[in-house]
Amino acid sequence: DQGNLPDLETLKVSAEKFGLDLKKPLDQRMAKLDALNVTFHAKLGTQGERVERIRALARQIAPIVGADEALVDRAVVLAKADLRTEAVGEFPELQGLMGRKYAVLQGENPSVAAAIEDHYKPQGPSDRVPEDKVAITVALADKLDTLVGFWAIDEKPTGSKDPYALRRAALGVVRIILERKVRLGLLTVFKDADLLSFFHDRLKVYLRDMGARHDIIDAVLTPDADDLLLIARRAEALTAFITSEDGKNLLSGTKRATQLLAAEEKKGTKVADRIDLTLLSLPAEKGLHAAVVHASQDAASAVAREDFGAAMEALSRLRGPVDTFFDQVLVNDQNADIRANRLALLAAIRAATATVADFSKISG
Repeated sequence: DQGNLPDLETLKVSAEKFGLDLKKPLDQRMAKLDALNVTFHAKLGTQGERVERIRALARQIAPIVGADEALVDRAVVLAKADLRTEAVGEFPELQGLMGRKYAVLQGENPSVAAAIEDHYKPQGPSDRVPEDKVAITVALADKLDTLVGFWAIDEKPTGSKDPYALRRAALGVVRIILERKVRLGLLTVFKDADLLSFFHDRLKVYLRDMGARHDIIDAVLTPDADDLLLIARRAEALTAFITSEDGKNLLSGTKRATQLLAAEEKKGTKVADRIDLTLLSLPAEKGLHAAVVHASQDAASAVAREDFGAAMEALSRLRGPVDTFFDQVLVNDQNADIRANRLALLAAIRAATATVADFSKISG
């Protein structure tokens, strides 16, 4: 595998395409992989085409991870080269590992060599997660390309069948993002809501294995939430908050408001689009309105700086005004406009708390 391939002349076009140096053994083998048009999957093209796609994805991900873009590109270009070595031909389970050894032998940057082996990782729940930023970038790009590709040709896992190990690939992405603290918006990489929902399922499994309550995960997981690290942080903050006195206060206060509102919406009762201040006549409803405005602003600015604990603390101050409101105000007033306005006040509570989590999903 350290010798020259016999047909170097035929590899020049591939070498040019990938910026390869045909004096180097691993570069020759990548050029050969491309020139042979080795099929990756009948509907997803050749290995060479796949490497081109991973290159484009890795270029997008590198600045997010903070990885050197030139090293990332070099690592992607060489990542699959060892598939054409005789060692891997004889022992397929050595792919990646041999690539790393050959990369070291031809003097590649240590980060590039590490990425060639580690871009396959983690291969299971107990496998290690890449640490080097170049390896993290290539591992994410490789797995995301696999998932996006198989989703595009509608080859999704069904029941216990998962021939392309797509659940493992998605769990690998989840683990890399959470354990290496990568802020990657998945919807910048793909636009498929169904694939995002697949990631959500893997994230739920991972977080539950880490001890998170299923209702708390459901409370912070909206259908379009694509920043998995942020979801995990929200779940962590909510877990800590919900067991505190403030948390119990917030939960009981908002539940009463949102349940009453939901029941009226189900009946088709009119809810005003916005709160009409001229219809607020009782001190308790004026007090609740003022409290909701303040709590919403404080919670929104805390969420903007990703301080979810502070956001929840701001919302918990609604407990007193909510209790007073329910003690002193009849929501279902006989005057339809007043009733619609009071329901709009409850809708404002629901909207304010929704910036942090869907509290209706939390049990207890």
